[in-house]
Parts: sequence; structure tokens; C-alpha cells
Amino acid sequence: MWTELATLTLYLRRGGLAGARILVLSALLCTACTTVAIFPDGDDGNTNTNTNANNNSNDNTGVPSDNSNANSADLSSLQVFPLDNPWNQDISALPVHPNSANYLASMGLDTGLHPDFGTVYEGAPIGIPYVVVDGDQPGVAVTFDYADESDPGPYPIPPNPPIEGGPNGDGDRHIIMVDVGNRMLYELFDARPIGGGWAAGSGAIFDLTSNALRPAGWTSADAAGLPIFPGLVRYDEVVEKGEITHALRFTVAQTQRAYIPPATHYASNSTDPNRPPMGLRVRLKANFDVSPYPANVRVILRGLQKYGMFLADNGSNWYVSGAPDSRWDDDELRTLRNVKGRDFEAVDTGALVTP
Repeated sequence: MWTELATLTLYLRRGGLAGARILVLSALLCTACTTVAIFPDGDDGNTNTNTNANNNSNDNTGVPSDNSNANSADLSSLQVFPLDNPWNQDISALPVHPNSANYLASMGLDTGLHPDFGTVYEGAPIGIPYVVVDGDQPGVAVTFDYADESDPGPYPIPPNPPIEGGPNGDGDRHIIMVDVGNRMLYELFDARPIGGGWAAGSGAIFDLTSNALRPAGWTSADAAGLPIFPGLVRYDEVVEKGEITHALRFTVAQTQRAYIPPATHYASNSTDPNRPPMGLRVRLKANFDVSPYPANVRVILRGLQKYGMFLADNGSNWYVSGAPDSRWDDDELRTLRNVKGRDFEAVDTGALVTP
């Protein structure tokens, strides 16, 4: 059943083909990829596909197709998960993980943070877009390649939704729908219109009023089984609110065959204990001096000191996820590259889950 190229990519991303050493999928390379799609030791390739053009048009999208200002939907009243949810947990006082030094070495001590979001690059929005939907948005049936670990839906997909990488993109093709009124989050991976309906690799629905996790061993629209939207750097929080009060999302190139809750899924065949597991949480060291950085970047850095970020997918090392917005200052965001892996520490948030 894993004969089609898109399905094979999904299988690899979810940790399949045990023992596969090298597989080249050159047909899946997008214009944004700076690493070739060669997958050693069961890890998948670069999933950052942020520079494909997005030609969708929807007034409620996280980044409209004309690259004008982000949607005007007010998210200030939306509490994304309860305050005691791990995403909203202040981890500044938690102990350092006993294997922190090895995890950081695996991820790259001298590698800088990469803002995987911004305005546009080579004509394409940078980041993972989202769309705010009304509670009466009609639900759409979705067929899944990974149906046994997907929520069946229906999903409130509006006409012409924003798709990560654009309508013709060959990357992760996430669609994220936020129903503010009903406090629900809908996320799809590898979403594609098929005839009058939709197909996707996998999908997950999250009740934003609940702390419930995915079933153990299940993926989501993200490899770790986590939601994506809560971990995005958003313009409205950084610039308008001036504060990030939740953990962020990031990727690394190589992970191990294990996860730490609230993650529920691994995406590697490696049993190397010094590779980071999915769900690992890192924080910027408290003594890191944020004062030389631009004001908006200081907001991000202070958030990383207090809430940290979750390892959520295989991709490029230290890529931090965010939503595209034409109002970002890309030059400001690039100063994040001066923050290195050695400036972080892994935090002990719980036991490692291994198969």
C-alpha cells in the first residue's frame, strides 16, 4: 500500500521503513529545502517548506495571499488550552535534564536559531499559516493515508484555505483551522483537494479547553503527536501584545525512537540515547543577555527563557516555527541566528517513553 510517492514520504516521516539507510526522494524537494532528502537511520528529511508560494485568498487566513497584514480576527479572548497545560507551563525553575549536554551536542552547539517564519522569500510566505473559522463553517469529510491514527472529522475547511507551501507545494502542506467560538483546533498534514473533497496524510482535532493528549503511540498533524498552532510565534503576540506566554515549536535533524509526554509519538528508528526524543523541552538559559537584541526579538527570547520550546518534528536543526505575516521585520528576526544551541539547556519534564 506504500507505493505512491506521497504515501511513502508520510511513512518515512512517521518512522517507517525500519533499517532503511538511505532513500533519495528528489522529486519531493521543494524550493525551500537546503538539505537533500536523504534519510539516514530512519529519520526523515527536511520538513521545512516555507518558501513555496501561497496564492490562496481568504480574509481570515494567517497570511493573506496578497501578503497584506495578517487576519483581523481577534484571538485575544482565545485561551489555547488550560493554564495548567504543559504548553502554558512556566519551566524556568525546572531542573536541567541529566542528559542535556549530549542532547544539545546532537542538535548542534554552534548552530544558531533559525526563524522559520517571516514575510516572504522569493515571492513566498515564510512559515505555517492558519485560518480562523466561524462555528458555523460547514464540516468537510477528509480521507486519510494514516487513518488509524487520525481523527475522522469532519474538518471545517473553508474555501481556498491557506496551505503551508501554497496550493502547489510538495512539502508538509499543513492546514490549521482555529474555531475560536467553539474553542476547537483542527490540523491536517499533507492536505490536498481531491475532486470535491479533501485527502490528507493525517489529521488531529484538539479541544482547547481540555488537557487530554493523543492516545499513546499516535501521531497528529505533527510527527510528535503534538498540536502545531500553540507552538507558533505569532505577530499579534510578539508585536501587539508584547509577550509570549506559551512554549514554542522547533525541529532538529536527528531524533531517537522515543518521546516524552505531552508528545505521544516518535519518528526515528535510532536507539542512540544521546539523540533528543520527540517532546524534549529546551529553554534559553536564564543568564543569557537579551538586551542587545531588537525589542520584538527580546519578546521571543524572554518567552524561551520562561516557557521554552518543544521538539516536535524532524527537520533542520534549531528551526523555530511561526506564522507568516507581512508586518514582520525579517532583518530583526535574523538576529535570532546569533543565539546558539549552547545557549540552551534541556529541561527534565518527565520520563522517556520507548517502544
